[in-house]
Amino acid sequence: MILNRLSIINYKNIGQATLELSPKINCFIGSNGVGKTNVLDAVYYLSFCRSANNPTDAQVIRHEQPFCMLEGEYVMEQAPDAQHILISCGMKRGTKKHFKRNKKEYKRLSEHIGLIPLVTVSPADTMLIEGGSEERRRLLDMIIAQYDRTYIDTLALYNNALQQRNTMLRQASEGASYDPLLMQLWEEQMASAGESIYKRRAEFISQIVPVFQDYYTQISGAGEEVALEYTSHCQRGPLLEVIQCDRHKDVAVGYSLHGIHRDDLLFTLGGHPMKREGSQGQNKTYVTSLKLAQFDFLKRTALQTTPLLLLDDIFDKLDAARVEQIVRLVGSDTFGQIFITDTNREHLDQILQTTALDYKIFHVNGGEIEQKSNV
Repeated sequence: MILNRLSIINYKNIGQATLELSPKINCFIGSNGVGKTNVLDAVYYLSFCRSANNPTDAQVIRHEQPFCMLEGEYVMEQAPDAQHILISCGMKRGTKKHFKRNKKEYKRLSEHIGLIPLVTVSPADTMLIEGGSEERRRLLDMIIAQYDRTYIDTLALYNNALQQRNTMLRQASEGASYDPLLMQLWEEQMASAGESIYKRRAEFISQIVPVFQDYYTQISGAGEEVALEYTSHCQRGPLLEVIQCDRHKDVAVGYSLHGIHRDDLLFTLGGHPMKREGSQGQNKTYVTSLKLAQFDFLKRTALQTTPLLLLDDIFDKLDAARVEQIVRLVGSDTFGQIFITDTNREHLDQILQTTALDYKIFHVNGGEIEQKSNV
């Protein structure tokens, strides 16, 4: 997938911009806080119908402005006759957003997820290591939803059953009685949907691990051994039995202690938790390798088009050797269209000098975006 033109009005600190983009490498240079990440976030929004950084839609509308608009003109390069797609989103304060494909509004936003596959590497990725298990489950869900059209619906079924069961458990913990047949019904729905989700998560992890480890070795050099392990209550046996075996404990605490909502990914370096052992550079290398493996998987096995790759502040906290290896990787023709931000041109020039790929450079300052000469 190639984003040929990006139009932005009142998105975060960007008042108005229309960018004609390179089909290969697009570099955004500027000081911290001037809006470079906001450009990438606009691209992210057009893929996922939400911001990567702001959970509330109203927060993406520029201060003191009543609305924002985003529009992207894409071409699916591998489709017959290079199929063109126009994606637009408009939103006024206090109203719901309107997402359209070729000027026809979606009935459900989930219908759009996966049309424009995208992988982003950003400073926030360190939360995958430092944060709780919900961060790592969210990563799994965002990846799988891009190539499995039924995944979001199955996840919604599970979450609804979980919510209903938790409501009954909370009432029971406060002394109220509950209908055991209704409890059984919600547990069966949790188990059925949960086992389906577990299977898809496990299949994805089994395929991505060797690719992830290879990327880590390429970036870090020999001598560092990393691993990635998926853990789930489904590994204990039939999920319905696992959920029901400790129902009395669930009643005591007022919520469900077992299920795929407690799944996790274990990140290790040399057999020890990354959270405890990894340096800042090792942590960044780990999550960058994981995201590049995600890109490889989506491109190679799951999709009919090449994902977009967003690299936000990719070189921060990395030593020169690791920067050099990342430069070599992203400068190859393995990847499709790439968006890169950095605070200066030195690292970007290293990439551009190693590749014959087409590129454009943009300078960002205070929400204003200006294309610069490539010389």
